[in-house]
Amino acid sequence: MSARDEVLARVRRAKGPEGPVSVPREYRAAGTRGAGDLDLFAERLRDYRARVRVVDADQVATTIAAALLERGVRRVVAAPGTPAGWSNLPDQPDRVEVVRGAVTVDTLERTDAVVTACHVAIAETGTIVLDHDAADQGPRALTLVPDYHLVVVRAEQVVAGVPDAVAALAGVRTQTWISGPSATSDIELERVEGVHGPRTLEVVIARSTRFPTTSHPVGGSDQNHGIR
Repeated sequence: MSARDEVLARVRRAKGPEGPVSVPREYRAAGTRGAGDLDLFAERLRDYRARVRVVDADQVATTIAAALLERGVRRVVAAPGTPAGWSNLPDQPDRVEVVRGAVTVDTLERTDAVVTACHVAIAETGTIVLDHDAADQGPRALTLVPDYHLVVVRAEQVVAGVPDAVAALAGVRTQTWISGPSATSDIELERVEGVHGPRTLEVVIARSTRFPTTSHPVGGSDQNHGIR
């Protein structure tokens, strides 16, 4: 018997008789943890250095206007399917340019902010997921090129964990998962923000179900497919 055979024989004896192996499948599944916790979601977002505002649904439009004016925005792009009030700044009609509908990358590069909705959000990880085939979220470039992204999350869109989000995203083809502002670190662990996406992420959480359903007319079924 060679040394190799002897070693393998010892391993077999140590393992004992061979037979079918039972694989434990006690991992979490969708729906096992109940509804998403808004307080936990907000806490996770702040851990990622995102700005968070929790308001009632009927305060969303005024909260967005206040956030944009505080930042000194001169041009804002709103996803075409979002309610018109989300980008309506009545106190500053001549100072802020609001762009809706299909946009080019050149327009986005000269844009200070973008406003969108989301498809689902995860309380446990503080993650927001966008559906880029949805008019109120727009094409992927919309939320990657501008330096500031303001996203509105409805309370009922917040789920407990990743399995719940995956179930909610069934059939969604083009997705972006966002956990805080874009950030990376070099070999010396120097954190740099805004390299691969927005430097600033601001989240408005609408905690009540009284949410506006009227959207600004998109003007065509393919306007949200202009760029990817």
